[in-house]
Amino acid sequence: MMLEQSQIEQVRGTDAYGANEEKIGKVGEIYLDDQTGNPEWATVNTGLFGSNESFVPLSDASASGTELTLPYDKDRVKDAPNVSADGHLTPDEERQLYAHYGLSYSDDDFTGQTGGYDVDTDRDTSGSATDDAMTRSEERVNVGTETEAAGRARLRKYVVTENETHTVPVRKEKAVLETEPITSDNYDDATDGPAISEDEHEVVLEEERPVVSKTTEPVERVRLGTQETTEQETVSEEVRKERIEAEGDIASDNTSRS
Repeated sequence: MMLEQSQIEQVRGTDAYGANEEKIGKVGEIYLDDQTGNPEWATVNTGLFGSNESFVPLSDASASGTELTLPYDKDRVKDAPNVSADGHLTPDEERQLYAHYGLSYSDDDFTGQTGGYDVDTDRDTSGSATDDAMTRSEERVNVGTETEAAGRARLRKYVVTENETHTVPVRKEKAVLETEPITSDNYDDATDGPAISEDEHEVVLEEERPVVSKTTEPVERVRLGTQETTEQETVSEEVRKERIEAEGDIASDNTSRS
């Protein structure tokens, strides 16, 4: 479906969407075919803050409300040959664009010098067909933001082995030689047995030793969250501004013209 001239002002500055309903960018200018006067090409501002301007054919485009739907995806439009949007297309530039979008091309298709900035010929604002006033126009920079994926973060749990040292008190028994004198209280026990003999006594010594055991218990829960910060970034863009100069024998007045 070919875009009609009556829709030119309607689609300028609107959002352009691809066939998969993905937003491509903002519509910039509409280029007309020199022979038919029909809208032939549109420029679409893509990339961060609309930093890239790409040409897109309008042969199968459709306009609805404040949207322009194109039969191409965003990558195809962004990767279009770099052509300066200076008001006209050369045959070589148009041939490259046709090839990029998979369209056939012949020299008869050449759009040539087009009204990239004053496309509505019924409302020419700069030629001799207008009244005695000249309209001065300027480009305006519209700066906004768009959200895109900048990175990924994930949680990964793994096991490490560490050595822990603990000090544990342990008790140990040692044999101690004790002697006591013979008294009336222990005399009978001391003389119970042969007067002279060999004998042997044994004492079992005990001691504590460290014993280690391990248990597993939960200590904390960890999850990923997001934290939003705001930073100031500076962007720059070239804008074109028309200037009007007067020539000839003109009386000066106090009216200033930019």
